[in-house]
Amino acid sequence: MSDQEAGPLRLGTRVFPPGRTAVMGIVNRTPDSFFDAGATFGRAEAIERADQAVEEGADIIDIGGVRAGYGDYVSVTEELRRTSPVVSAVRSRHPDVVISVDTWRAEVARDLCAQGADLVNDTWAGADPGVAEVAADFGAGLVCSHTGGLGPRTDPHRVYYTDVVADVVNRTFALAERAVSLGVRRDGILVDPTHDFGKNTYHSLELTRRLHELVATGWPVLVAVSRKDFIGETLDLPVGERLPGTLAVTALAAWQRARVVRAHDVAATRQVLRMVAAVQGSAAPLLPRRGLA
Repeated sequence: MSDQEAGPLRLGTRVFPPGRTAVMGIVNRTPDSFFDAGATFGRAEAIERADQAVEEGADIIDIGGVRAGYGDYVSVTEELRRTSPVVSAVRSRHPDVVISVDTWRAEVARDLCAQGADLVNDTWAGADPGVAEVAADFGAGLVCSHTGGLGPRTDPHRVYYTDVVADVVNRTFALAERAVSLGVRRDGILVDPTHDFGKNTYHSLELTRRLHELVATGWPVLVAVSRKDFIGETLDLPVGERLPGTLAVTALAAWQRARVVRAHDVAATRQVLRMVAAVQGSAAPLLPRRGLA
């Protein structure tokens, strides 16, 4: 596929045309989230966060029940206990929003897709090959990610790539083509370079700088960088002070035609995306008066 062949992205009832960057709002129902330390672990708090994200302009709500990094073991039963009621509530309260589920387990994905999830955000690069089959069975979308071969919930250690961008392109392309062969809709597949996962800070910076090379494959690109370690290490800042760095990377990703950005801070992200679109010429100023009256 080439960049010229990139078409609309179809998720649930929504269609996102080329040139439109969608916002994926994050809802982590985990007690040990690196960002909010469990602020949305409670069911009511998780649903409230989803409501807030929709109100602030999120197109997609990404619901997860397991911390990405090291932590206590979470069984399938517990992951579903955390995520299932939130998916059900969001589906009922926001029938038109795209619901994404952040899981690498086919069993979890199957249950949540049956409840109305539209997208399976598999951040661990097909560690469970059955996840793609679930997406195919339910007509759901699928995120094909890159971890450099690392398994779920593991951190990189002295990881090396001859060319990290080439590795990301090759591995995500292979996962995407496999998904199509299993029956996943081509227009529902996203690829994610997966900053930080299986990468050091230099790798994530290079991926950001060369994101256009992944976009040029024709697969819609998801960028998930919100408050991540590579931003913290670049600026020497803790999680709570990484919003400006996150928004800078978001702007660079949008300029290079990323199709979805995953964000903790939905309202600020929407403003950044609108500003980038206006500079690119694909969105008009909301209140143009200066020098016109």
